[in-house]
Amino acid sequence: MPFADIILPLSVGRTFTYSVTDAEAQLLEPGMRVAVPFGKSKFYTGLVKRVHDQAPELYEAKPVGQILDDRPLVTPVQLKHWQWIADYYMCSLGDVYRGAMPSAFLLESETVIRLNPDADLGELTDDQYLLYEALTQQSHLRISEAMSVTGRKNVIPVVRAMIDAGLVTLEEEINQAYKPKMVRYVRLAHGFESDEGLAGLLELLKNADKQREAVLHYFQLKTRHKSIPVKLLCEESGVAPAVVKALIQKEIFEEYQIRHDRVDFDDTATRTFDLSPAQQAALKDIASGLEKKDVALLFGVTASGKTEVYVRMIESYLAAGKQVLYLLPEIALTTQLVGRLTQHFGNQITVFHSKYTNNERVEAWRNVLEDSPKSRLIIGARSALFLPFANLGLVIVDEEHEPMFKQVDPAPRYHARDAAIVLAAMHKAKTLLGSATPAVETWYNVCQEKYALASLTQRFGQVQMPEIVVVDLKDKYFKKQMTGHFSDVMIEAIARTLEKKEQVILFQNRRGFSPVLECMTCGHVPQCKHCDVSLTYHKTRDQLRCHYCGFVMARPQRCHSCASPELTTKGFGTEQVQLELQTLFPEARVGRMDQDTTRGKHGFETILDQFRHHQTDLLVGTQMLVKGLDFENVTLAGILNADNMLHYPDFRALERSYQMMAQLAGRSGRAAKKGSVIIQTYNPYHNVIRQVVANDYQGMAAEQLAERRNYHYPPFVRMIKLTLRHRDFDKLREASAWMAGVMRQQLSIPVFGPEEPPVSRIRGEFIRNIIIKIPAGYSQPEIKKTIHKIQDSFESVAAFRPVRISINVDV
Repeated sequence: MPFADIILPLSVGRTFTYSVTDAEAQLLEPGMRVAVPFGKSKFYTGLVKRVHDQAPELYEAKPVGQILDDRPLVTPVQLKHWQWIADYYMCSLGDVYRGAMPSAFLLESETVIRLNPDADLGELTDDQYLLYEALTQQSHLRISEAMSVTGRKNVIPVVRAMIDAGLVTLEEEINQAYKPKMVRYVRLAHGFESDEGLAGLLELLKNADKQREAVLHYFQLKTRHKSIPVKLLCEESGVAPAVVKALIQKEIFEEYQIRHDRVDFDDTATRTFDLSPAQQAALKDIASGLEKKDVALLFGVTASGKTEVYVRMIESYLAAGKQVLYLLPEIALTTQLVGRLTQHFGNQITVFHSKYTNNERVEAWRNVLEDSPKSRLIIGARSALFLPFANLGLVIVDEEHEPMFKQVDPAPRYHARDAAIVLAAMHKAKTLLGSATPAVETWYNVCQEKYALASLTQRFGQVQMPEIVVVDLKDKYFKKQMTGHFSDVMIEAIARTLEKKEQVILFQNRRGFSPVLECMTCGHVPQCKHCDVSLTYHKTRDQLRCHYCGFVMARPQRCHSCASPELTTKGFGTEQVQLELQTLFPEARVGRMDQDTTRGKHGFETILDQFRHHQTDLLVGTQMLVKGLDFENVTLAGILNADNMLHYPDFRALERSYQMMAQLAGRSGRAAKKGSVIIQTYNPYHNVIRQVVANDYQGMAAEQLAERRNYHYPPFVRMIKLTLRHRDFDKLREASAWMAGVMRQQLSIPVFGPEEPPVSRIRGEFIRNIIIKIPAGYSQPEIKKTIHKIQDSFESVAAFRPVRISINVDV
C-alpha cells in the first residue's frame, strides 16, 4: 500500500505519514498540497515531501483527505532549501513551510476571526484593542493566535463582545482562499461586424443615444485594442455600466471574462542610460569576480550609481533567459525601486512582500513558478526568498548590511542574505551583495577572499560627498543656543535650505512624542502592565502606548502614585520633532515617516510620492528613512541625537551606528548640488562619529574586527541564543538555570547565562536568554544536534513543559 510523508504547517520536528490509494499515488508528486486530518477534528493543508511504500511503525496511517493541486506548487530545490533553513536555523520544516507559503495556500478547518471593515471603532478594552491592532496587520486571526495576542487562555468572552459590537465576525473555513480576478470584456455579437450590419445596428439604436454612443466608441477602441474591457468602454464613451448591460441584453454585445493579475506594470521600457567609466570598471570587476567565485560584493559609496550597475547585470541575465531575484530590506525601498526598474524592464517585473494582499501574493507565486514573462525580475523583501524559482540565475541583495534582513519572530528566524547565498548555490546561480556600508561579517569574507570585490569610490557624475558638521550638544545647551531639540546651527541650516526651495531629511530613531511621562513630584513613570517598559506618549491621540504589546491608556491628568498634576515628558520622538518644526517653520510643509504613519498598504508610497513631488519640505523619520532612498532635491540631512545609537547594549551597536549615520549622510546632495549633514551629539569626539566624518568605513571595520576577535564575537565565533519565556518568574528562573547547567555539562564550548535582557518581560511573560558561542573548528551540526537533545530532555520534565523556548541562530 502506498504512503506519503506530509509536511504540516506546525512547529513539530518531523513529517507525518498518511496512506494514499494507488490512483492517488500515481497523481501525487513532492510539492503538491493535500488536505489531511490531524488530531480529533482538524484538517490542515499539508505538503507532500515524498511518496513511498513504507508504513509507519508507531501509529496507523490516516488516509489523505483531498488532493488540492494538479501540479506541484513547490519545487524540489525549494524543498531542499527549506530543509537547509530548518536544519541551520534550528526550527521545524513545518515552521519554514508556514512562513514561506502565502496564507491563501494554507487552508485549515478552524474558527477564524475577521475584522468588519465597516465597523465603528468606539471605545475598546485593552484586550479588544490588542485584537483590533493584530487584525489590522493580517487578514484574520485564529483563536489560538488571539489567545497568544491577548495573553488570555479564555479569549472567547473578548471575541464575543467584539462580535456583539459589530467589530469582528467568526468564520469556520477550509475553502480555497484565493479567487482569481476576472475582468469583464465585451465584443460585438455575430452579424454586426460587416458594414451592412453596422448600418442596421445604428438604425436600430437611432432613438437610444447613449447606447449608440457606446457602440461608436467601441469601434474607435477596436482600432487600438484587441479586446475591450467594459470599464474602458464606459470611461471612453462616458456612459454608465447600465447602458452596456442593456446592449448585452439586446444581444448586440456579448460579454466574456478574462483572468487578470491584480498587479500589472506598464509593458513598455522607456529609459536608457550610459554607465560612467567607474561604473563600467565595477561591472567588469563583478563579472570577472563571479567567474571565479559564487558571491561578489559591490562596495560603493552612497549615490555612486550602484542601481545602474545592477540594471546592467540584470539585463545580461534576462537576455540569457534567467530569472533574477532582487532583495531589499524595506518595503519602502521596493516602492521607489519598482518605479525606476519598470522604466528599464517594463512588465517583466513581479513584486512580492507582506503589504500585498493574499490574492496578489498567490498570483506572484504562480507567475514565478510558471516562469512567466511577467516574472523575469522578482523584487521583494526577505519573504521573496521563498518563491518557487524555475530558472534562477542571479540574486541581488541590496543594502545587505541591514538588520531587517534577519527575521526575529516568528520562526524560521533566518537571515535573508545568508539564506539567499545558499539558495543561489542550489540553483547554480550567482549572488551579488551591494552596500555603501557592508556588514562587518561580509567585509571579513572579502578580506578572507571568500567573496569577490568591486568598488565604486566616487559619486556618480562627479557629485561631491556631503559636508558633515558635528554639533556638540553639551556646549550648545551651556551657551543656551538650543531651541527645543534644535541647535542654532541646525535651525540656520534648515532655514537656508528652505529658502533655496530644497528639501530636508531629519532622523530620530524613536517614534511617538516622548518615550517617558514622569511625575515631577514623586518621579513615578507609567509602565505597561504587560511589559517591563515605560509607556510612550503619543500626543496626536493624547494616549500612552506600549510599543511591544500595543497596550494603550489615556494620558493621565494626575500621577497614579501621588495624584500630583505636575506631569512632564522626558526624551523625544518623531512626533515631537514634527510639532517643533511646524512651530519653528510655520510656512514649511512637514511630513513624518515612521511605523505610525505607514500602517496602510499604500502608506510608504503616499509619503514618498508627496516628498518626491515636493509636496513636503521637511521629512522626519525613523530608520526606514535612511535606507537607500533617492531624492534629488534633498541637500540637508540631520541627526537630532546620535548618542541613542552609540550606547545601545549590543556588540553590533557601533557598527550599526556608523552604518545609520553614513547612510543618512548619503541621502543628502545626490544631484549636482552639494549636500550637507548635521550630527547633534553629546560625544563629538567619539571614534565612530570621527569615522563617519572622514568616510572611513575600512577603519571602522578593522577596529570592529579587532574588538570582536579579542572578545570572541562573530565572525570569529557563531552565536546561538536560546530565549525562554513563562508567566511565572520563579518557574522560569528554575527552568533556565536547569537548561544552562545541562548545556555546560554537555557542550565543551562557552555557555553564558541565563541572563535578563534589557526588556525582561513582554506580553506578561518573563524572559531569560542563554548565549552559546561556537568557536571556529567546532562542528556546528553536532552542537545543534546536542542542543536539540537537551531541549527534548527539558520538555520531558513536566514542570518545565509550559516554558516556551525559541532558538535564534547567528544573532
